[in-house]
Amino acid sequence: MMSKAAPAKKPGATAPPPGCSLDINDPQVQKAAIRIQASYRGHRSRKELRETGPPRVLEPLKDVVLIEGSAAKLICRISAFPDPFIRWSKDGKELRDGPKYRYIFEDPDVVALVVRDGELADLGQYSINVTNPFGQCSDSARILVEVPAKIQKGPDNTKARKGTTVTLTAAIMGEPAPNVGWTKDGKDIEEDDRVYFEIGSTNTTLTIRRATPQDSGKYEVYVENSLGMDQSFARVDVA
Repeated sequence: MMSKAAPAKKPGATAPPPGCSLDINDPQVQKAAIRIQASYRGHRSRKELRETGPPRVLEPLKDVVLIEGSAAKLICRISAFPDPFIRWSKDGKELRDGPKYRYIFEDPDVVALVVRDGELADLGQYSINVTNPFGQCSDSARILVEVPAKIQKGPDNTKARKGTTVTLTAAIMGEPAPNVGWTKDGKDIEEDDRVYFEIGSTNTTLTIRRATPQDSGKYEVYVENSLGMDQSFARVDVA
């Protein structure tokens, strides 16, 4: 039986070797092309960023809010080549890389400082100084700390003699600064020149002058801000 003849090859046409043909409409081919283009753009970007010269701040630091007990991160984008020396400071004092403060280098042009275990003492102005053989640059921002209102130490139970002065003191804290109040037997204290209270940055004191037996009772101090509230009690006995 005779078979059909194979089609004649066109002059100059050569079939591609097995496995070497590409279909530009193939989704996999298109994805590969996108990756190659992105890689090339990234290479150009990194090359441009590493031009020799003094350091420059490309994106400045921004103020951040630190909640007590959590961590805050200050991020700065810079351009510097040769590789620079980075120094972070708080209120003019250098910060050492360690458990409390961590120097982070995320990308060739991004540096960051992480402040861990947030507390009220972390409130302040933070600065970055970037130096290489061609010069230096710097930038700064604030960390704002928010702390729920709390009573660190409540007033002590007190026994006093009639006619003496009684003082009840509580150690308080909170940021924003908390509202503070005192009550006696569940009722707000109405201040006058004999019974009054004062509020400081870290404490509050209730003063009872010329104490009488009617001043005996259960006294409460309370503090409150947008993040929380706290209270403490003490017993006063005047005889």
